[in-house]
Amino acid sequence: MSDILALAPRFGSNSGQSLTRRDGVAKVTGTATFAADNHPDGLLYAVYVPATIARGTVTHLDVAAAKAHPGVVEVITPENRPPLAGDPDSKPFMFAFRFEALQNNTVRYANQPIALVLAETFEAATEGARLLNPLYDAQQPRMGLDGDAPFTPESGGLGLPGTTVHGDIDAGHAASAQDIDVTYETPEQYHNAMETHAVVAQWNGDHVTLDIPSQAIVMQRGAFGYYFGIPPENVTIRSPYLGGGFGSKAIINGPQILAILAARMTGRPVKLMLSRDQMFGPSGHRGATRQRLRIGIDTDHRMTVLDHNSLATTSTFDTFVESAANASQGLYAAGALRSAHQGVRIDAGTPGPVRAPGEAPGSAALECAMDEMAYKAGIDPLEFRLKNYAETEPGTGKPYSSKALRDCYAQGAARFGWAGRPLAPRQMTDENGMLVGWGMGTALFAAPMFAAQARAVLRPDGTGLVETAASDMGQGAWTALAQIAADSLGLPMDRIEFRSGTSDLPDAGIAGGSAHTATAGGALHAAGTDAIRRLAELATGDPDSPLYGAGNAGVIARDGRLHARDDDTRSESFADIITRAGGAEVEGKGSASRTAEASAAHAMYSHGAVFAEVKVDPDLFQIRVTRLVGAFAAGRIINPKLTESQLMGGMIWGISFALHEEARFDQRTGRIMNADLAGYHIPVNADVSGLEVITVHEDDPHVNPLGIKGVGEIGITGTVGAIGNAIWHATGTRVRHFPIRIPDLLTGA
Repeated sequence: MSDILALAPRFGSNSGQSLTRRDGVAKVTGTATFAADNHPDGLLYAVYVPATIARGTVTHLDVAAAKAHPGVVEVITPENRPPLAGDPDSKPFMFAFRFEALQNNTVRYANQPIALVLAETFEAATEGARLLNPLYDAQQPRMGLDGDAPFTPESGGLGLPGTTVHGDIDAGHAASAQDIDVTYETPEQYHNAMETHAVVAQWNGDHVTLDIPSQAIVMQRGAFGYYFGIPPENVTIRSPYLGGGFGSKAIINGPQILAILAARMTGRPVKLMLSRDQMFGPSGHRGATRQRLRIGIDTDHRMTVLDHNSLATTSTFDTFVESAANASQGLYAAGALRSAHQGVRIDAGTPGPVRAPGEAPGSAALECAMDEMAYKAGIDPLEFRLKNYAETEPGTGKPYSSKALRDCYAQGAARFGWAGRPLAPRQMTDENGMLVGWGMGTALFAAPMFAAQARAVLRPDGTGLVETAASDMGQGAWTALAQIAADSLGLPMDRIEFRSGTSDLPDAGIAGGSAHTATAGGALHAAGTDAIRRLAELATGDPDSPLYGAGNAGVIARDGRLHARDDDTRSESFADIITRAGGAEVEGKGSASRTAEASAAHAMYSHGAVFAEVKVDPDLFQIRVTRLVGAFAAGRIINPKLTESQLMGGMIWGISFALHEEARFDQRTGRIMNADLAGYHIPVNADVSGLEVITVHEDDPHVNPLGIKGVGEIGITGTVGAIGNAIWHATGTRVRHFPIRIPDLLTGA
């Protein structure tokens, strides 16, 4: 190994710049190819038949009628479905759930696939599906948080949160001078990405090519190989563009497996794309929660106990319990702290990770409870939070890798004008007589990091190529990761080619958990650094190079040239170094992950504070969120424009959570009554105004070598509670369930 120091600059000219999305033009001009845009020759169209009951069995399907349709090619049912190599009721991977792939006639939930129709056209497949006219032996479904006896999940896996206790809970309750005991509920919520789930499957012998939106491109290659009995290298996944994911596109679902199976069965390419209403079933969702919070404080307003218990819905055939109570684990200092979880089984599809899993519903309840405690104590909500500010992670005592939350509070409050807020509710009105309320909430989300690999190449013409199987689901990975890669190579953005989105590239890990930029970016940085190191070895060992003999002084890469660290006049272009060395490309490889030792040494989070203003009609009780100011500290910011976009998107989702989103189930049939974007409400432009994001400077030397955290999910946390608190401050009515709607305020008027 050479003794030279050849590290590319950590903070180059590309990172930190608000560059426009590199994929933007392709998307707005319609040239970006999403999964369902692929139409190979001989394509068959697949439509799955959804169950219209939530519990029971299918007793009859009119297969003859469907096959009689002139465009229908095949109908797949449990009676003729070819076998799978892997059991769909097994869970062979961490990101695996039990799914329905016509293994039997049992119906577990409404919208479950019970048959698959293949046809020459989409219209023929749709009509064939209608002609099946299923009959059922239906049973009364179990629905809602009171639908079955609660159980305690086994802790230790995805969706299996346990009970965490720090300190003496009973003593903390007994020591309190004042306390509250409140219960909040959040509903079932369904992620509805603009692009629904889709797959185009083509078999060539025992090799399959899948055009499919994926948040875990290389990992899913192994999963598909397991279910179809082929090596992972025989699965090619192409996923250059995703129209949103929010967690659901990291997990394989039954309809996708059926479409791939159909392609192998027929020997023809098959395309399946879920309809909007089919998104409410087999592709995951956020389970409902009922959260009881008991907070006790001493005479100095410091918490003696924070006791958070959550009950969440899950399916009858698998277990994913929303980890809502864990929202209380990392934020406030309390003498005693408990987070406990239970599940209740209902006849619905299995929940799964949805943007800010656990933290979104958990922080909504926690932040409202914090305000309730502050009001009872007669103290300003921000002052109360500062009184209970945690200097180390509560319970564990671990230092934070970085924590600029005080700055978030200060900058957000100053920009919002929080100092003028009266303590009592219903004290402010505007010039039109609208009730005005101000609320706040603390935002918190963990800063995880997965494992990833990348490859970087310096070409003879002085340009660069970087590769990793990253997923861009709209967050801007194509741009931010390219900025990191360009800096690692010491090249401007227009002189690198960035390849991602296919499974034949190095594994970029999972695009989830607000970890993708840190994970894939770390691997890209390492690969670029390795390429520069190899290039520097060529130059400093070459007597004809002006950098010859640089030795331990080392070199640095900048603008396509290597410069001596101790003498900037000694430099040489990448192209000249490579040409003189014979013209062969210089390749670097890199990987990134977080060690167990690093994870154990520090508590790693992004932090923030959200301040909300609402206006409420005093007669009609219509609610409008008129201002949101969010201040967030999330380590090193690679692209301020994309960061602001992500944080705004999270805050808008917070508006949706607080005021709009709720899946409504028919208690008799178990069917979702609003399984479309007309009945399942989300914010539109008219619902969002006065949205402002502040990014607070934060250096984190421990979270990873680049100091990057994540911003994809933290914007939801804090926002929901802030809006709920603002509504109380405007009206004096405390609503303890979400979404908050007009009837809730009418009953409290």
